Amino acid sequence: QVQLQESGPGLVKPSQTLSLTCTVSGGSITTNYYYWSWIRQPPGKGLEWIGYITYRGNSYYSPSLKSRTSISRDTSNNQFSLQLSSVTPEDTAVYYCARKYYYCSSSGCNNFYDSWGQGTQVTVSS
Repeated sequence: QVQLQESGPGLVKPSQTLSLTCTVSGGSITTNYYYWSWIRQPPGKGLEWIGYITYRGNSYYSPSLKSRTSISRDTSNNQFSLQLSSVTPEDTAVYYCARKYYYCSSSGCNNFYDSWGQGTQVTVSS
């Protein structure tokens, strides 16, 4: 059973960079067909996908956040990380890391989230 745990500061000042790490246990982040994602939920709003890093180490980002986002990984420690620069109070949210299975064959593609971290509150405030 894979488990994910977010860690990082709960308070970030405006214009600074938000940095979070997701530590994965019970499974390797290099296992085929798994995409390691960051998702957030601002207060009173729905879930927003931020981006992911694939089992091959390729990163993809939401177009609306792409200019400020970087997702990287540390395979030796089985972790992946999020950096979001130039934060504003609108970046205040609960941040989740999650694992997504994504596989395509000649008959079509199958994808779903199968594991989530518990989430961590990040507040942007001076």
